[in-house]
Amino acid sequence: MKHSNLNPEQSRLFLEVHHIDGDVVLPLHSSIALFLLSYTECKSFQVSLVSDQLGSIEALAGFLPKSLAVSEVKRTEAPALVAACRLPAVLEPNGRFCRAGLAVVLRHIIQTTCSLEPQRRDVASLLGFKNTCLKACAEVSRWTRLCELDIPSAVEDHLRNPAEERLHLPTALLQLEHRLAEPVKVHNDDKLRRHKLQQQKNSERNSEKNSQPPESQQEDPQNQCGVEMSAALAKMSVDGAPPVPTTRERSDVRKVKTTELPELEHVFAEGLYFTLTDVVLLPCVHQFLISLQNHTPHVLLQLPLLLRWYHRVQEVPGVRRAAEDCGMALFRPQVPQPCSTQAVAPHCVESEQESPAPSQEHFVGGPRPTLTKLQEHGIEAVFSPHPCPAWTLDWESLPAAVNPTEGKMSDTRAARKQQQLNNLVAMVKELAGPNHTIVDFCSGGGHVGIVLAHTLPQCQVILIENKEESLVRARDRSSQLGLQNISFVQANLDYFVGNFQVGVALHACGVATDMVLDRCIQAKAGFVISPCCYGFIQNTLKFSFPRSKKFADTLTCKEHMILCRFADQTAVQLPTERRLTGKRCMGLVDLDRSWAAETHGYSVKVMTMEPESCSPKNNMLVGVPA
Repeated sequence: MKHSNLNPEQSRLFLEVHHIDGDVVLPLHSSIALFLLSYTECKSFQVSLVSDQLGSIEALAGFLPKSLAVSEVKRTEAPALVAACRLPAVLEPNGRFCRAGLAVVLRHIIQTTCSLEPQRRDVASLLGFKNTCLKACAEVSRWTRLCELDIPSAVEDHLRNPAEERLHLPTALLQLEHRLAEPVKVHNDDKLRRHKLQQQKNSERNSEKNSQPPESQQEDPQNQCGVEMSAALAKMSVDGAPPVPTTRERSDVRKVKTTELPELEHVFAEGLYFTLTDVVLLPCVHQFLISLQNHTPHVLLQLPLLLRWYHRVQEVPGVRRAAEDCGMALFRPQVPQPCSTQAVAPHCVESEQESPAPSQEHFVGGPRPTLTKLQEHGIEAVFSPHPCPAWTLDWESLPAAVNPTEGKMSDTRAARKQQQLNNLVAMVKELAGPNHTIVDFCSGGGHVGIVLAHTLPQCQVILIENKEESLVRARDRSSQLGLQNISFVQANLDYFVGNFQVGVALHACGVATDMVLDRCIQAKAGFVISPCCYGFIQNTLKFSFPRSKKFADTLTCKEHMILCRFADQTAVQLPTERRLTGKRCMGLVDLDRSWAAETHGYSVKVMTMEPESCSPKNNMLVGVPA
């Protein structure tokens, strides 16, 4: 670790540091990022420690990899785009493209390393099969949420009161223990499973010859997961070639049905192979196990699979070196012998709070009973008149890079996209004033944000999108136009915490609409939102439906979901009556949303885009804060 002046050619990685009661504390998210930098031996980033006061580098000298260039910055002096995001965050040299959130930042570190060192197959393999490891955002993936948010949070909560846990374990850690007990599914695993069956049969035969019960060998940890461990080690070898059994299975093994083959067991968190998930979990589990060893060692009896995983990760080439570089003294926990007075059955704390969202039931029948029930309570879909139905951008005079016709879409679809943009831009122009910040949520390739930045040069426009490919495409388009009032944030919605005056989203899918609404309400910002994919709406840890009190007093959750399912029945090829019913259901779902927003002091209108044919999902919610 070395002090360094800023290098304008390098991207900056901002990591959070806390000062608590005079001590300097490195949050787990920061520890994980530093561990990955050391493991990958990546030196492409200048690390900046962000805290409320200076003096962190000296206090954390033993936890900062020696090869990294490290500087400090006060939280109040961080670049504006970084200050608008939760850390960790990476800011590109031009200061207008930021990646925020643990999973996004870690994936970027790996991709950067691989682009500079294509031969680093060990680093590339961290992204897993089809490069999808932790790619799905935490809002939609329970696994990403568990690894990126729940486990680090649970461990840090535990470390604040380690002695109070007694025999209770955080739900997030128990979920990981249970996950490690599940069978492993890998691509084309039939050969591995048959090879495992053959090994089991050979082991049984050897046991019979030696007059030993087969259980005696199964109890030996060294004999567990033999085929799985071989596959894992082969993956981590220099050539990265998967193991292929050189001998053909015996005929009795070949004839066994696939459904009767033994299941593969976990070697690492996601299955057989060491991935980014293991990198994320190691600093968390390491600190958790140290705490248990020091305060309640008997609780380790409840985590046999997690302990086995922790031992195996230590044997991965490069892990011990990186751990030592980051001040992590990996160890072998000493598990006490169980006794009759110790309860070893895992017990979940806060199980109700952390329980997964209920699965959606299969609905039979139509929406008529639900619509009739709402009608009896005086609830009908209400659409406000469009204030400027004929308004349109002068598309012919706009630069080519602004026009959606330049994108990869048909002429017909591009024309409809122009009509959709006419509606959103017209509404945003009514809400935005000079020097206002407009945020384009779920921005995709930037169709909305780029038009707004070009049309409203006195405003600052921020595009937020989780998919890197789409956001890079938007950045390239804005560069062609020379736009100076536009910035880009690759992050989940929850990681953007900056202030803004207008939020906009075109066809935000399912609960993404509700997330955008919630974020706008938190910022007391106006909003122009066009919902989409009503059929994907479901209860989550953050949202439950119906959203408004009046709807909740009238409909059950199941009845509301019937509305959502039939709100998706608006495709042009459907019969007219069915489409009209779908439009009515769309209006009712969005009425529920608008009433929920009005309880926060908003004036909300639900209106239809003009012309209606511009999209089957042609609703717009326009909200003005008090």
